[in-house]
Amino acid sequence: MYSNSKYSVAILGAGAWGMALANLADANGHEVRLWSRHGSQTLETVLKDVQIVLSAISMTGVRDVAFQVNSFSLSPETIFITATKGLDPQTTCTPSQIWQTIFPNHAVVVLSGPNLSQEIQMQLPAATVVASNISTAAEVVQLVFSSHRFRVYTNPDPLGVELGGTLKNVIAIAAGVCDGLQLGTNAKAALVTRGLTEIIRVGNDWGAKTETFYGLSGLGDLLATCNSPLSRNYQVGYQLAGGKTLREILTNLQGTAEGVNTCQVLIQRAKQQNIAVPITEQVYHLLQGEITPRQALDELMLRDIKPEYNY
Repeated sequence: MYSNSKYSVAILGAGAWGMALANLADANGHEVRLWSRHGSQTLETVLKDVQIVLSAISMTGVRDVAFQVNSFSLSPETIFITATKGLDPQTTCTPSQIWQTIFPNHAVVVLSGPNLSQEIQMQLPAATVVASNISTAAEVVQLVFSSHRFRVYTNPDPLGVELGGTLKNVIAIAAGVCDGLQLGTNAKAALVTRGLTEIIRVGNDWGAKTETFYGLSGLGDLLATCNSPLSRNYQVGYQLAGGKTLREILTNLQGTAEGVNTCQVLIQRAKQQNIAVPITEQVYHLLQGEITPRQALDELMLRDIKPEYNY
């Protein structure tokens, strides 16, 4: 199967991200089938004889949809791609871990990077990373989505690629607060840099490689999400700083700000593993309505002084 030049690709999730990826595969001449819970096509029809299944659904639906997919017969060579950025509240698992548990004998590929879907839909240039334990599967996915406007790199560390894209959403909320309070460029640079340190600390504990977080799915995605009003997570922070309530913001937000759920799950895991996550902690208290944006900042600035790195 891996020698084919054209593939049948089922995209699960017809939100902005799913549509952007569908358009990229379609532009490369692949047969693209789109499934949405609110669409007319059944999951069974979309999955029939499909070679690649890409999940771009929000975190809350991943486990349920994966079990539904498992009720249909698929070729053992079917490749799964996960493009969801989040953590499962029940288990703290990443999306790829959920797909791999349900489909232990299939190749699972993580797709993540600095990919604001609106910019990709506008055909602006972008790059992303596809990562898998099975290099041939990552290379197939690379071919399916690569174009002159969308550069795709492969990586052998799927967990690191996935965590980079997931954990940065929490830091993006903090970055939105920083801009909303008009704290300046120095403060924002410090926040994003220390945020990356926090992401690496969590990722290393999880078993991911440090160098992955300096790549597109870590630092790259962090820079894009922390600096763009197009980012839903950034918008949550920015609007909280402007005095809106979380409920108000989420009601009017188009799409899902995965960082809100990720923050809660990350706090849970950090406590279990005894990992220091000072920025995440303040974002958590802010989202819970326990402190104001200004108090969150003060807490971070008044922490005990320490070396930048622990050698």
